[in-house]
Amino acid sequence: MGERVTFKANGHDTPGYLAKPASGSGPGVIVIQEWWGLVPHIEDIADRFAAEGFLALAPDLYHGEKATGPDQAGKLMMALNIEQAEKDLRGAIQYLRQQAGVTGNQVGTVGFCMGGALSLFAASKNSEVGACVIFYGGHPKVQPDLPNLQAPVLGIWGGKDSFVNQDVVKKLDEALTSLGKRHEFHTYPAADHAFFNDTRKEVYDPAAAADAWQRTIAFFKRELQ
Repeated sequence: MGERVTFKANGHDTPGYLAKPASGSGPGVIVIQEWWGLVPHIEDIADRFAAEGFLALAPDLYHGEKATGPDQAGKLMMALNIEQAEKDLRGAIQYLRQQAGVTGNQVGTVGFCMGGALSLFAASKNSEVGACVIFYGGHPKVQPDLPNLQAPVLGIWGGKDSFVNQDVVKKLDEALTSLGKRHEFHTYPAADHAFFNDTRKEVYDPAAAADAWQRTIAFFKRELQ
């Protein structure tokens, strides 16, 4: 359903994966990778968004590198230049908005693990983001500008997540509440970190993943129409 594309970001070429709905038109969504890179699982998520009527772009923030194990993934994540990643995401948003068929003046962002933190970061830095979804997002170097955040936020969390634990979730909830930022959080008590990733059978939770997907689609359809 999708295709490989290249777009300009801060004067440089950035690769990505673009999936379009059969109708050819719909709201735009930026799909942000986990620490593994732009792997087939992330491309599949973009395809799933396209099947739901969205134009989905997954930028390759590692510019071709992919991790095959957690040690390599951790090194790639920690080596990521956050300032450059934000520029790549800004370029991705601009490129997506220029696509024929994208409806509305804003796009959504959704990310997983590292990408979840970057989804919130991009939303806090860019007024062209009209809705933000975080799937168990965390990255020690990513500090979103919460006072500048304008988009509503949907947070998806796992109750057994030791990487982004409930203390982290509680602090973010309290920060957003204190700033008067519109948000809704959903925690699946029995779910672990990365429970949405159906390629990782040791943590995949089909029931929680299905419910989180329906919440995400409903949220984007509501906020981006």
